[in-house]
Amino acid sequence: MNESVNINWYPGHMAKTKKQLIEDLKLIDIVVEVIDARIPEASINPDIQEYIKEKTKIIVLNKADLADENITQKWIQMYKAQGINAIAVEANSGKNMQAVVNKIKEEYQKIKEKYIQKGRIGKAIRVMVIGIPNVGKSTFINSLAKRSTTKVGNKPGVTKQKQWIKIDNNIEIMDTPGMLWPRLDNKEYAMHLAFCGTIGESAIDNEEIAYYLLEYLLNNYPQTIEERYNIDTKNKETMEILEEIARKRGAIISGGNINMQKISDIILNEFRSGKLGRITIEIPR
Repeated sequence: MNESVNINWYPGHMAKTKKQLIEDLKLIDIVVEVIDARIPEASINPDIQEYIKEKTKIIVLNKADLADENITQKWIQMYKAQGINAIAVEANSGKNMQAVVNKIKEEYQKIKEKYIQKGRIGKAIRVMVIGIPNVGKSTFINSLAKRSTTKVGNKPGVTKQKQWIKIDNNIEIMDTPGMLWPRLDNKEYAMHLAFCGTIGESAIDNEEIAYYLLEYLLNNYPQTIEERYNIDTKNKETMEILEEIARKRGAIISGGNINMQKISDIILNEFRSGKLGRITIEIPR
């Protein structure tokens, strides 16, 4: 990736959210962190473990239907080897959501003794759901609750304030606003977040994002590009292929030049919606 790329995205409300999250954790038994199965490293918040300390954490790899299934299983195996609970889900369809509920109850059995000793029998399991913007956290909670309880959108930062949602007689979920960490020093992770729409368009130009996404796909999923756009990618430069896709899709302006904004939007939207197939950007190291 071009080291000159400059990404700056840390809205002022994020600092306030962080402070409130740390305060709210005092009420919580178990933390569920929702990440994007296509970019597990880039979408996990590296500061969260510092905040939650010894509390039990469950990682949910959401949007598993958009990710390469074999690589998702490798991520789950890696987390398991580290002693971390991880479950792949498809929040949009509700697939594997019950496994999350079961895991919450299972993990609570290991910590409930301290409440019994204090005479707090029958206490509800209090769970905090966290995640950076646009990993599908609100959709995940709605699917878990089997009803629309939170405001859902595909723009970063739609969830504005915390709220409690009752899942069943035993589990209460605290939703929190999506929070990005303040410094995106890792240019590679920052670009991966941009691929998936987590970083807003105001932070980095779509044309640049689309170019680097296409470059990644040509290196790792060339057959996908060839089949989707009916082109031959062998022995061609990224820009040459980008222009060929643009002409195939009618992204042309006066003079026969390509419309970079239009073709960039097409490539990004087709990746983000899964039209390019099941693609994972990051693999376990």
